[in-house]
Amino acid sequence: MIAALTGTIFHKLPGSVIVDVRGVGYEVQVSGRTYDRLPSTGEETFLYIHTSVREDAITLYGFSEPEEKELFLLLNTVSGVGPKLALSILSGISAAELCEAISMKNLSRLVALSGVGKKTAQRLCMELGEKVGALAGGWDGGDLETAAPAAVEGHAMQDAASALVNLGYPQNMAWQALRSVQQHDPEAAAAMKVEELIREALQVLAR
Repeated sequence: MIAALTGTIFHKLPGSVIVDVRGVGYEVQVSGRTYDRLPSTGEETFLYIHTSVREDAITLYGFSEPEEKELFLLLNTVSGVGPKLALSILSGISAAELCEAISMKNLSRLVALSGVGKKTAQRLCMELGEKVGALAGGWDGGDLETAAPAAVEGHAMQDAASALVNLGYPQNMAWQALRSVQQHDPEAAAAMKVEELIREALQVLAR
């Protein structure tokens, strides 16, 4: 089983990346957050890998942080949550905030994530409530990047992302555009209303 890859970025698109390891290209599925952390094409990267082996396919899922990989595997144990939805969830929320939302049974935060309905949110809380607490307790805080961004993402950013998805943009692209807006001027982005975030993100997507 492939557990990690170190190589150069050969090609990348929101949702997937091809990593060249000594002349062999590995296609890896990634979340929006991992995609945002990837270096430019031609530069070296390291990814934690989960290898999924099925009768009809072998799929690699890559993560920039071990915490994200652990949560991905945990999410896949929940009834009705497969790899695609797990990556979608991890694209819209940080590892620490997801653990907090599940532990606190914050259904409104969970259903705000693309693809998560009320029943799925309830299952996440019921099946993972104790597990995420134990999982987060073993982390050293390296991935807990929730402080400023999470507060914004939990409200206007999340609503703006959902609106962009409804307009037909892939979720990874929507979040990439919104984070670009946020990184350009964090203070201004934090004060923006949903409509303003959407407008700014659309300008980024049109470039």
